[in-house]
Amino acid sequence: MTTWITICDTCKRDDWSEETHERPHGVDLAELIEAAAEGRDVRTRRVSCLMGCKQGCNVAIQAEGKLAYTLGRFEPVAEAAEGIVAYAEMHGASASGQVPFRDWPQAIKGHFVTRHPPLPGAED
Repeated sequence: MTTWITICDTCKRDDWSEETHERPHGVDLAELIEAAAEGRDVRTRRVSCLMGCKQGCNVAIQAEGKLAYTLGRFEPVAEAAEGIVAYAEMHGASASGQVPFRDWPQAIKGHFVTRHPPLPGAED
């Protein structure tokens, strides 16, 4: 089963302005996550908004039949991207999508915004 990292590429952190930035912070984070995920057991996709503007930069970690998570408040840096990808791999290896706190990469601690239960299956 594939774990997806959905990246908001329109996120702008509080310090964003047209005078100092050529593009949204989300684009920078998306490029870093895509590079970190290359050759690893996760997939990435970009969306134009996850509607978490006060929490930017935002990503969602999702897989069919598993808990899903929204994470935010990231700076677009390599350490954050590596932590997001490492966590997504752990999510993928977990039967439920839940990963014990002790195993979380340091770069994602304090960045969880929401957790969603899996959608009911056809048998429910």
